[in-house]
Amino acid sequence: MAVPKKKHSKSRTRRRRKINGKLGLPTLVTSPESGELVRRHRVDLTSGFYRGKRVIDAEELS
Repeated sequence: MAVPKKKHSKSRTRRRRKINGKLGLPTLVTSPESGELVRRHRVDLTSGFYRGKRVIDAEELS
């Protein structure tokens, strides 16, 4: 079993944790029905379309 030869410093440990804890920005695409930016794999709430099919009525959301 591998055993470390020396102790890692607090700054090195914190830096490693900080690098792995970043959040990325969501990917946005332009909806072909409404032309607005929407998140991928989500229903467009302004038009009610998902993958070219009407899933919900937009009037119900307003």
